[in-house]
This record gives sequence, C-alpha cells and structure tokens, in this order.
Amino acid sequence: QVQLVESGGGLVQPGGSLRLSCATRGINFNFYTMGWYRQAPGKQRELVATISSGGTIIVADSAKRRFTISRDNAKNTVYLQMNSLKPEDTAAYYCNAENRPTGWKYWGQGTQVTVSS
Repeated sequence: QVQLVESGGGLVQPGGSLRLSCATRGINFNFYTMGWYRQAPGKQRELVATISSGGTIIVADSAKRRFTISRDNAKNTVYLQMNSLKPEDTAAYYCNAENRPTGWKYWGQGTQVTVSS
C-alpha cells in the first residue's frame, strides 16, 4: 500500500520558517519525481516545487528565493524548507509522487500551513 505522510505544518508568524517533510512507503522512491503543491481556500491546487529522481528542481515563481525542496533517497523522504513566510503562503500543502514514464501518481493527505500574526 502506498503512503505519503506529510508533517511539519503549523502556525507561524510572517517572516518565520517551517520545514515540511513527506515520508513515503510502498513506492520505489528513487524512480519518482517528488513535489509539493498547495491549495488555499477557494483556490485551485498549485505547484510549489518539484524535484526529479535525478535532482532537477522546478520552483514556482512565488516560492523562488524563499523555499527549498530536497530529497533523501535513503530515507524515502522529501522536504520543503520554507523561509520568509508570508500570509499568502497560507494553504494546505500536499506531497505528490509521480512516476512519469508510467503516469502513476500519488498524493498525501496534506498538512496545513498558516502564516499569521
């Protein structure tokens, strides 16, 4: 059974930092592009950042210079370090695993990030 379990969300003041983690089970992690997406109330889910199995990184413009995605293949885990957080970063953050040759795609349950003073 495939599991993607996010952690690390919470309430933080503007300008603060959080580190999200997504631990995976049941997939061959090394062959998956891992990503973070977010969805704010009333808005569509949007890409935050992805990292391929080869380490190629794509970051949304809204996250550039503030967020860093990384992966630890030994731990089957992907991370999102978020710095200089803004109220507009408030959203549910979802972990995604995608095997592009096959099209297999999995989602975590999400972790809430709230940026507020």
